[in-house]
Amino acid sequence: MTIERQQTSQRMSRIVKHQGTVYLCGQVCADASAGITEQTQTMLDKVDTLLLEAGSDRKHILSATLYIKTMDDFAEMNAVWDAWVPEGYAPARACVEASMAREALLVEISVIAAVKED
Repeated sequence: MTIERQQTSQRMSRIVKHQGTVYLCGQVCADASAGITEQTQTMLDKVDTLLLEAGSDRKHILSATLYIKTMDDFAEMNAVWDAWVPEGYAPARACVEASMAREALLVEISVIAAVKED
């Protein structure tokens, strides 16, 4: 039962793979000065990149947990999310209001996915 860790630092690995499952560390936006729509989109772009590197994609996401700074942004965040998730492939999902590690961050996501089978 090999555990593969990618992009590992002292604190965390950005990708962990074990028994056909991919675990991504929390992902945030590329530009924290942007609004909720852009923060959500660039966060999901990072998820796409990591899933591809791990041998997966958004159709193989099993579970996603979204952390949002304020539920006032819930509808705008969901509009980006809904456009990003392929129809018929919605994962199990939770969304919670939470304090962020940096004041400017509005949204963060943690993802678990299956490795694509060839």
